Amino acid sequence: MPIARQRPAAHTLVRMVAALAFAVASSLAIAQTIASDATPDEALDAAVNGPQRTEAFRARDTYRHPRETLEFFGVKPTDTVVEIAPGAGWYTEILAPFLRDRGTLYEVLYQSKDPALASEFAQDEQHFKAKLANHPATFDHVIVDTLHAGRIAGLAPGSADEVLTFRNIHNWIKDGQFDANLRAFYTALKPGGVFGVEEHRARPNTTLDQIIKTGYVPESYVIAHALAAGFKFDAQSDINANPRDTKDYADGVWSLPPTLKGGDKDRAKMLAIGESDRMTLRFIKPQ
Repeated sequence: MPIARQRPAAHTLVRMVAALAFAVASSLAIAQTIASDATPDEALDAAVNGPQRTEAFRARDTYRHPRETLEFFGVKPTDTVVEIAPGAGWYTEILAPFLRDRGTLYEVLYQSKDPALASEFAQDEQHFKAKLANHPATFDHVIVDTLHAGRIAGLAPGSADEVLTFRNIHNWIKDGQFDANLRAFYTALKPGGVFGVEEHRARPNTTLDQIIKTGYVPESYVIAHALAAGFKFDAQSDINANPRDTKDYADGVWSLPPTLKGGDKDRAKMLAIGESDRMTLRFIKPQ
């Protein structure tokens, strides 16, 4: 005999319908806000301030400065932008509506050679794909691709205006794939295209072992390896600098928010410091 399914109570159905209506309305609102004749500044403001953004993500703007960072990288609503390793989609929530109607967004999922990292990234990948699928009005134009062993699978060479990565380089160094990935980014970009980097900034002369252990990378290390891959170093910004970050914690950069790996130990101190001190660098593929 089949088991009878209990119907949700009327008030539960009302909440479910209201939540669905809000999600649809939010997606439509952002699509309508970024009009086809909006200036780049207006479009970026609409994407950063739009209702499609997760509130917990928006709360981190004070540390991540998305508008200023994307302006520094020179991203325009008509560009082809490649974001590498989007994680939970923090920047995707901004880039997808910003580029939806006039540009193109590739979200490239990193497939690690390290089993532990691969497992972690696989979980992120599942959540990320579900996020895109659950909000098609915002993310339906996003193209999902993969980066593995220094190769972006589906992206035509010389097709990207910008390749952007946010707080990922320490993982690629640990994985032994930083240089191979840089070559892939160089290949993906048009001549004159921008490679934009945001990364946890180490003290000068930090060793490779310390980079892997702490997650902090010296700015000079990133610049040297990018130059070796053929890029021209174009500019540096302190948009995402944090002078309160002393970079000497037991759990490395993961001691700080948003991870707070130490739990309640020194929690108030870590929250007072805020998120990590980060380099923000712009490189150019020569003409």
